[in-house]
Amino acid sequence: MSFVAKAVLAGVLALGVGAGGVAYMNSDTDTEVAKDGTLALTIKSTNGTHAFIVERAKTQDEQARGLMFRTDLKPDGGMLFWPYPPTGGAPVAASFWMKNTPSSLDILYIRADGTIARIAENTVPFSETPIPSGEPVGAVLELMGGRAAELGIAEGDLVTWDKGAK
Repeated sequence: MSFVAKAVLAGVLALGVGAGGVAYMNSDTDTEVAKDGTLALTIKSTNGTHAFIVERAKTQDEQARGLMFRTDLKPDGGMLFWPYPPTGGAPVAASFWMKNTPSSLDILYIRADGTIARIAENTVPFSETPIPSGEPVGAVLELMGGRAAELGIAEGDLVTWDKGAK
């Protein structure tokens, strides 16, 4: 799975989305430890807390590569674009697209306070139509297409992760 992102940074800075080669972990197995490049993340919704082990795209190159050309995303996996923008600073309006992304994704735009500002559900594979955040965000999370609805994740839900992670 993959896609390309666009970010507005005092103009328009084109970014992509994805990363490769990191094993996903099973979130219901307490004995496993996240491997390099992954991060434990939870989403608190009205029906409970949902755990994920996600890859982290933190640099401009990692965010440019993102999940492009990938088909290996797991139900408890995903990719977190944080910090967003990778250059740091204040949250910015984000716009992602699905160019070179063979599978549908749910794109969750996350405010600086950790709440979900917008969910773009079941995005269209390979589409070059921009998918805007609608407001400034500090992070973006991609999950398998349809996963947010399946788990009852909604706008306003709280996303948390270790913000001290390197």
